[in-house]
Amino acid sequence: MTAVDERIEMAETSGGPTLDELFEALERMPVPEGYKVEIVGGAVYMTPQRSVHWQIIFRIIQSLEDKFGRDVNVLSDVRIDFPGAGNGFCPDVVKLRTGAVPDSREQWSYDDIEFIAEVISKDTARNDYGPKKTAYAVAEIPVYLIADPYQGKCHIYTEPKNGEYTSELPVAFGLEVDLTQTVLELTLPTDKFRRG
Repeated sequence: MTAVDERIEMAETSGGPTLDELFEALERMPVPEGYKVEIVGGAVYMTPQRSVHWQIIFRIIQSLEDKFGRDVNVLSDVRIDFPGAGNGFCPDVVKLRTGAVPDSREQWSYDDIEFIAEVISKDTARNDYGPKKTAYAVAEIPVYLIADPYQGKCHIYTEPKNGEYTSELPVAFGLEVDLTQTVLELTLPTDKFRRG
């Protein structure tokens, strides 16, 4: 067990309900169709998925499939637990390393993630730029991309070290995002990313 695993375990056993208990309760709730639910720092967030949001997610997944083939191990809106108290995130796009498999409970480990993309929603933007970015850096996710349709920009975070990303590159929608020097070794076109 790593130090990060121990912190997650301690956070889950420190008095309140565990992430599993919280997600089980959420599964019994009447969550409206088209809403994404995740837990950030122990707080539950429900976010409506807009068409702009989904179209950007779709384009990112297409680019990953174009590079790695149709069998690439990509997830969208699937729960993955991250370091920190009460962090059960459902990232918009996750690319797992080749050979990654879920555990006996059918959950994926953040240790197997090579890339995460989040598409900003107005109400949860502070999570994507704040506690989620920190958790991804602590988990040493090599590449974290934020697509922000309100700014019309992507923000690419790489080189996680000591709980933060040491490199950030903003790229305006319409330009290519050069990820050739990362584990992805690809160029991501953003010419079809819509603002809004």
